[in-house]
Amino acid sequence: MKQENYVIGIDFGTGSVRAIIVDARSGEEMAASEYAFPRWKEGQFCDASKNQFRQHPLDHVEGLEQSIRGALLLVSREIQKNIRAISVATTGSTPVAVDENGIPLALHPEFADNPNAMFFLWKDHTAVKEAEEINEHAKKFDIDYLKYVGGTYSSEWFWAKLLYVLRNDEEVREACHSWVENCDWIPFMLTGGGSVSEIKRNVCVAGHKALWSEDFNGLPKEEFLSSLDPLLSGFRRKLYTSVHTSDRPAGKLCPEWAHILGLSTDVLVGIGAMDAHMGAVGGQIEPYYLSKVMGTSTCDMMIAPVQKMDGVLIRGICGQVNGSIVPGMVGMEAGQSAFGDIYSWFRDIVFWPAKKLLPQTKLIDKTTVKLLQEEIRDSILKELSAAAAEIPIDENAELAVDWMNGRRTPDANQFLKGAIQNLNLGSDAPRIFRSLVESTCFGSRRIVERFVEEGIPIKGVIAVGGVAKKSPLVVQMMADILGMPIKVHRSEQTCALGAAMFAATVAGIYPKVEVAMDAMGPGFDKEFNPDMEKYKAYNIRYEKYKLLCGFIADNYMQNE
Repeated sequence: MKQENYVIGIDFGTGSVRAIIVDARSGEEMAASEYAFPRWKEGQFCDASKNQFRQHPLDHVEGLEQSIRGALLLVSREIQKNIRAISVATTGSTPVAVDENGIPLALHPEFADNPNAMFFLWKDHTAVKEAEEINEHAKKFDIDYLKYVGGTYSSEWFWAKLLYVLRNDEEVREACHSWVENCDWIPFMLTGGGSVSEIKRNVCVAGHKALWSEDFNGLPKEEFLSSLDPLLSGFRRKLYTSVHTSDRPAGKLCPEWAHILGLSTDVLVGIGAMDAHMGAVGGQIEPYYLSKVMGTSTCDMMIAPVQKMDGVLIRGICGQVNGSIVPGMVGMEAGQSAFGDIYSWFRDIVFWPAKKLLPQTKLIDKTTVKLLQEEIRDSILKELSAAAAEIPIDENAELAVDWMNGRRTPDANQFLKGAIQNLNLGSDAPRIFRSLVESTCFGSRRIVERFVEEGIPIKGVIAVGGVAKKSPLVVQMMADILGMPIKVHRSEQTCALGAAMFAATVAGIYPKVEVAMDAMGPGFDKEFNPDMEKYKAYNIRYEKYKLLCGFIADNYMQNE
């Protein structure tokens, strides 16, 4: 009788962690469990006005345990006994300072409340100054260290965040034995690693965020780092020389975590990767299809055969790395620093009166106030979307720029800010919301155009993620603005499913991840086709959008 094989895919998102148990033969989701990060939900260790977004490692440790155990409770003991492997996807670049044992500093009592000792979430932009210095410094060297990250280094990434910490927190600087991405640390913890030297770093985050390349024999040379800032002198030795693709094992589940989860120590743990990269795999990415993971931000990814990318360098994207996304292919990444975050920001603005004034009323009791607030908050985006969908395209309507959290692609610049133009006394909430949705779609079009301008053909668009599944308004408007059909993937959990596909490959159930994708992928749910009349109308609006973008960027440069 053929042995049953099941795998676990883990997705660490911005606000929660999700675990799914998947039948490795069919891709059928047997169980799913989600755990919201409590400290993050309360806004602890964050300050949006300073672009500071930190997460306590305890949120991640507790979330890992609770999400996996929650999923395991939903399946039979027989399935539990046949779990073969676990793989993990996390946000990135989301690094943390660790001690010599690989333990994040915030897990020590003396650093428990220090945000600089916690994970720097991908969207943390406190290191904009450091990123700008890296970009200027790179111009001084014959080696073009930025050529594989589009020519611009971002404050969202590994080195900028490390330099910020070393400069701004002496206690963390003295205790920091290494700097580790979340997607590398979680597998290290699950396999019971006891020394930072045992951490296996993945090629996705190393190449796209830390300037690792075979061309440079690894990370940037000591001369580059020490001359950038003496605080970086010798730090390269605390990091790594080799990297791994995510179809390889990090090790086996250690006895401690096997006991916590009720699983066998024979369960393999895969090398981790960034959530969007595994999400592209879960969404069944194909060569030259743009895979858009549409969530709080967007990550726009493509893959191409290595031989087709020989000598090709794409300006202004977030990186092109051999072996990232799909091993054996060149993975290309772009994206927007804020996408769903913009919609949530506007929802919270609209919700403010209910949040502030309802608790003051004496007309209803506190329990009713709370329930009413929850109902209002949960319905705002739905109602705004319905109203916005009824508003016709108007050449002179409200116009927004989607740089509310800076610009990621093309040409990263986290100093830039968003804007709304053409406001008047008739500008109501649905009209402003519509302009914000439109701006995020225009931002996506700029990314598509950059790939095409650089000679990378786009055969089609695949949409995955929460926004893609929940907002027909956004997806249809994007199809109309791009003038291209968009396929929406059927899975609700593409990042976790992609991790499960990698887990199945790590376990040897499939010889490579492309085979796992074919066997385990559920296909596509719906296709949104463009209205070409609307496309023509949006072309006029898009030109105005680009002019407004140029005005903002030019005035920023003049003010610097």
